[in-house]
Amino acid sequence: MTFSAPRSVTALHPLALVSALSLAFSVAPSVHAQDAGMPQVLVTGARFASAPELAPIGATVISADDIRRAGVADVNQAIRKIGGVYGRQSLDSSPDFSLDLRGFGSNGSQNMVVLLDGVRMSDNELSGPVLSTIPIETIERIEIIRGGSSVLYGEGATGGVINIITRRASAPGTRGSVRAEAGQFSQHDVRASVARNWDGGAFDAAIGTQGTDNYRANNDFRQSAISAGAQWNLGTGKAGVRLDSARARSRLPGSLTLAQFEANPRQSATPGDYGSLDTDRVSAYIDQRIGGVELAAELSHRQKTVKAYYAAFDSKLAYDSEQTQFSPRVRHLSQYSGMLNELIGGVDLIRWNRVTDADFSKADASQSSKAIYLRDEIRWSAAHNGRFSLGARHEVFDKDYADPLGFPPVSESSSQSQNAWEAQGSYDVQPGVKLHAKAGQSYRMANADENSYRASSTVLKAQTSHDLELGVTFGGARSQMSARAFRHRLQNEIFYDPTIGFGANANLDPTERRGFEIDGDARLAAGWRLSGHLQHVKATFTAGPNAGREMVLVPKNTVSTRLAWAPAGGHSADVGVQWVDSQRYGSDFTNACGARIPSYTTIDARYARTIGPWEFAVSGQNLADKQYYSNAFGCRSGIYPGDGRQIKLSARYDF
Repeated sequence: MTFSAPRSVTALHPLALVSALSLAFSVAPSVHAQDAGMPQVLVTGARFASAPELAPIGATVISADDIRRAGVADVNQAIRKIGGVYGRQSLDSSPDFSLDLRGFGSNGSQNMVVLLDGVRMSDNELSGPVLSTIPIETIERIEIIRGGSSVLYGEGATGGVINIITRRASAPGTRGSVRAEAGQFSQHDVRASVARNWDGGAFDAAIGTQGTDNYRANNDFRQSAISAGAQWNLGTGKAGVRLDSARARSRLPGSLTLAQFEANPRQSATPGDYGSLDTDRVSAYIDQRIGGVELAAELSHRQKTVKAYYAAFDSKLAYDSEQTQFSPRVRHLSQYSGMLNELIGGVDLIRWNRVTDADFSKADASQSSKAIYLRDEIRWSAAHNGRFSLGARHEVFDKDYADPLGFPPVSESSSQSQNAWEAQGSYDVQPGVKLHAKAGQSYRMANADENSYRASSTVLKAQTSHDLELGVTFGGARSQMSARAFRHRLQNEIFYDPTIGFGANANLDPTERRGFEIDGDARLAAGWRLSGHLQHVKATFTAGPNAGREMVLVPKNTVSTRLAWAPAGGHSADVGVQWVDSQRYGSDFTNACGARIPSYTTIDARYARTIGPWEFAVSGQNLADKQYYSNAFGCRSGIYPGDGRQIKLSARYDF
């Protein structure tokens, strides 16, 4: 959640504060399963459970074993530390860093789609998905698909998709765990989980509470969460339901100038500010196979209540939002002439609305979207795993917005539609060498916050991107390396432009993201495993008065690497290093600031000892106690410092 105004260094328009608040016949293991030392994982291809030969092209998969070995505390941390996704320090006191796939800066969360068991967590507002409320013990795997994915996942998927999958029924029996952790800054985290599987289905539940005073002053955070799910086997299918509820309370430390940061990065400029976030989710799904046809659907409803108080203005803000999604789809598998054909079609129906009650705003907003998509994939030459797919999507958005306290008062309705398409192919040119290519068009629509504080008199235009990716993968189960070159050419990119008056959301002149990514994973020796991710991205304006200039808040290079040690005897250790290149300050559209956000390196590590059902661990974050910042929205100002060094001790009991 985000309560602090990220762009408030030059403008404190009331609506800016609102903006700130905000396929196979059976499931099979992935290629890692051939190595007993590597985790077995399942992969979701084309929104259905898939065999590895039909898994999403170029996907990164984080397994439950990866999460346990690294000892990460929450889903957001797993995506950053294990998946190599760049994240920026949260603007409030929560552990939910702002994630960014492929260099979209402060709008990174708006240019990717986050799913929980196939249901969108991304809302029609500027606040990003809250992942820390998902119990880490319930996670089966996390899939990261980089690059344009709007055909299957809709608007906002230009940077990619992160799909979080919770555990499903496995072997009959009961399992569970209890875990407690304590660390510096009065940090504490207590969790318990239990799961019961039987021939007819499964049940699981998890509960947890966490809190910390955090690194900075006025940065306290407290959160409690509970989750429960049930699944029933239906012969050739399954059905299930899940309930999640979380309550979080945050103090809001605000931003600093560069002089304040250099004098004392732990100070707060807003000692009286605070906020809260309450979320409740309920979802149900069904998946049924009838011959060569598989039917599936999800129905979900999410409610969120946000409250905040800003002492400098003696101003209160509160809003309630809810989102309902229904996503039925069908898949047909057929074989002819030695080829496997997968045809998928479906619709996504989403309804979102928000009611605001603030001293400065009564802005109410709603949006409904209706989408239909179709995708066909052919697999030929099993020896070379040749694949080619084509897909298309059409989506219509109806928006309503009204604020009688606006300047001037406003009441408007609009309708927009957009199309996406994609073509993908891959081919194993020889054992251990796979080539792939992707091309397509993705899109993003302006959300309610962006349209409520814009430069134009009409709603913002749809952002479109022409996407291209070429990649190669070497190796197999023990060691694997992949490289991807990508390009995203954007028209009407939706972004906050500080050069328009006092600043406003606008459609930018044409922009581009161009670069490459390298992923590696290798077993160096018995018990040793090395993994890493490198991203190089050049984000620039390609036309208009800023042509050739760099986009803001985009590091040109990021590197993440992890070394894991897990010998026999119950010992394990994990060390991670991340280096982030320098980047432009958030207001520096003209590249004239004369300074940049400095590069930085952070180190984390964990050692664990297992004795019977017990695991004891010590872990550390930012071990070199680097003073750094990744969020800064003005030239040498609007700085949100990163966390300092923290040491934690934990104990876990499994049963």
